[in-house]
Amino acid sequence: MELTVTQENLNRALSAVGRVASTKTQLPILSNILLRTDGNRLLVAATNLEIASTQYIGAKIVKPGAITIPARLMSEFVSSLPKESITLKVINENLHIECGKYTSTINGYIADDFPELPTINESSSIQYSIKIEDFKHAVSQTIINTSNDSTRPVLTGVYWNSFEGQLYLAATDGYRLSERRLVITKSDVSAIIPTQTLSEVLRNITDESDEIDILFDETQVRFRINDAEIISRLIDGNFPNYRQLVPTSSETTVIINKNDFIRITKIAGLFARESGGSVTLTADKEKNSLSVQSIASQFGENKSDADAKVSNDGNITLNSRYLSEALSVIDGDEVEFSFSGKIAPCIIKSTKPETDYYHIIMPLKS
Repeated sequence: MELTVTQENLNRALSAVGRVASTKTQLPILSNILLRTDGNRLLVAATNLEIASTQYIGAKIVKPGAITIPARLMSEFVSSLPKESITLKVINENLHIECGKYTSTINGYIADDFPELPTINESSSIQYSIKIEDFKHAVSQTIINTSNDSTRPVLTGVYWNSFEGQLYLAATDGYRLSERRLVITKSDVSAIIPTQTLSEVLRNITDESDEIDILFDETQVRFRINDAEIISRLIDGNFPNYRQLVPTSSETTVIINKNDFIRITKIAGLFARESGGSVTLTADKEKNSLSVQSIASQFGENKSDADAKVSNDGNITLNSRYLSEALSVIDGDEVEFSFSGKIAPCIIKSTKPETDYYHIIMPLKS
């Protein structure tokens, strides 16, 4: 193999796929990156057997071929080179690199030992083309609620599902839940995409990206953004029937400026660290206000109020971090905060008409 590429393109590709290469593995080849010519392009790829990430970059190919090299060393070395043309040449399973006055040789491994990159049959897959901004927003609004508990794997991803002609994203960790409506669909979709996969896709989005193409088959999902591609296994299992958990009515509804709500929650949260983030929210119909109170024996206590439209008196105790994270991803200038007593879940959403997102938080025992 012999070819020439630009430092900028190679560095960007190595940075993108290098995150997938596994450093803690019993298969040393998985800590390597695959370099392989493909027509007049260079394929840069890595896999950890759960996720495969590939990037294509333009190259001047002198001699086709392939090699695998240590991901971390190659990425850090190329990122340190000047922004000039780089010549890559394979001699006796070693990669010789030249860039201006810099030369180096990295010990490689034959590409035949690298795992076969997964593929998806496009003709039998469910396909979507989604605007990048819509995709980023929907994933950001749901991914914050996924669980880290490996004993419940179905909760460690975002559930993509079709319902009444719409495609929805949902996630829960057992303490909170969010759902976002994304696009109209005629297909039946039920797929749990790992959090790590979606995080990797978000990192691959660049300013040049306009749309993202998504393909689902029975066991895998593929994301394609320009010349970048990520294929991941889906999480096997049945996601909880979360729609039955959504409150259909509430005793107390509060309409409040979102920034005011964020501010009083953040301040109360400073005093709630000692108590596991526990804060008590009190709605006062007579005063038309919402107060957030926290008490910490070591630091003191705090109570902050904000003007609001209140339908009925009531109070509830919540985790301040969960509340702050929910407010940070809700659209609009005003939010609707509804709850029924101290033990039923509360629901938070924008006051915008036809809002496509809601967030549920389970209360704490006060």
